[in-house]
Amino acid sequence: MHAKTGHGHGHGHGPVGPSSAPVRRLLLVLLVPLVLATVVGALVLYPWGHEQKTGADVGLTQTPVLGEVTAVARGGCGPGGQDTGCVLVTVRMTDGAAAGRDVRVPVPDQPTSPTFEVGDEIVLSFAGGDPAESTSYQLADFQRGTPMLVLAVLFAAAVLLLGRRQGLAALGSLVVSLLLIALFVLPAILAGESPVAVAVVGAGLIMFVVLYLTHGISARTTTAVLGTLTSLVLIGVLGVAFSAFSRLTGLDQDSANLIAVLGHGIDARGLLLAGTIIGALGVLDDVTVTQTSAVWELRRANPALGFRELYAAGSRIGRDHLSSVVNTLVMAYAGAALPLLLTFALSGRTLAEILTTQQVAQEVVRTLVGSIGLVAAVPITTALAAWVAGREAVEEPVRKIWTPPPVPESLRPRRLTGDLGTGHDRAQGTRRRPG
Repeated sequence: MHAKTGHGHGHGHGPVGPSSAPVRRLLLVLLVPLVLATVVGALVLYPWGHEQKTGADVGLTQTPVLGEVTAVARGGCGPGGQDTGCVLVTVRMTDGAAAGRDVRVPVPDQPTSPTFEVGDEIVLSFAGGDPAESTSYQLADFQRGTPMLVLAVLFAAAVLLLGRRQGLAALGSLVVSLLLIALFVLPAILAGESPVAVAVVGAGLIMFVVLYLTHGISARTTTAVLGTLTSLVLIGVLGVAFSAFSRLTGLDQDSANLIAVLGHGIDARGLLLAGTIIGALGVLDDVTVTQTSAVWELRRANPALGFRELYAAGSRIGRDHLSSVVNTLVMAYAGAALPLLLTFALSGRTLAEILTTQQVAQEVVRTLVGSIGLVAAVPITTALAAWVAGREAVEEPVRKIWTPPPVPESLRPRRLTGDLGTGHDRAQGTRRRPG
């Protein structure tokens, strides 16, 4: 038995059907220009024909060489080896021009120096010269390929175990995001393009690919896309305004070193804003997709809900989600900048002085601007989702009339015969018709 509706018959697809034609047209009108602008921006900003500089081109002649520690002993730091203020690490190189040779590299014995043991796989830095001479090498880092690979496999397994097909799509989206950053965002900025423009276009590309690949092409996903884009625009405007108002230069140590190495000007403040936009994108996706899904599920549970009811209920869900997300942003920065904060604390400065220094202030502005964008994303996305979901084709739930199952023949009552006057007849379950 099928329930009749104004849009056809229900066949178990749920109470909320596909979007109506006017809703689809409106979403396309809003979305297509944004997609075209993003694609055109990517084509314009991509450094076509630009030859990417290498480390040798900018004076970075250090070449990584892999090796394995074969011996560790105390010894002198200088050529004579008279003092004992160093640890002599013997390394057998496994690649490079002198593969198979042993080199002995002194490491100062200080509290900040790493500890080396026999069997450690490390990375040497070859600065040029005779590959057979120990003085041509410095200990640079440990090899971390194996543990990082194991961790990545565990992460992928956990996502696939819980998410299954959608988890696989999420992993594919993550790979695409990293490729877009590596193949578009970084080369375009290094080629001298505006970091803000590159970040906006790159964030748009990542958003379109990630959301549609993970959640499919639907009115629900398009609503989340529009909410994310609107919030990103707000974050960009606030970032530009408050970075100028706070007189942030963006010239921290890493940015200053990059500009010095490249030999051409990069807008350091624009680089700061680009990091703000790209950093906020991941959390914005979380908020907008959650809000959109919540509104759709509310509509599915009760098709009679209108715009006001959907918006009010979705906003209550968003407030609970938002309080934890904003705290996550602040704690993430505090954890990442803990050594810096400890250094400032030892300097004897007050909390206000610490928060207004260049290194900390730019992160505070970045965090607060991103948080304002997240706060705005909740009502914006909830309103869009309530408006679109309220115009979806609604099917009434199928109502079936319950009929009892047939009784088996063996359980059906038999016709009783006999006389009701005798106890024997009553005991035998018979009934006698009256004379």
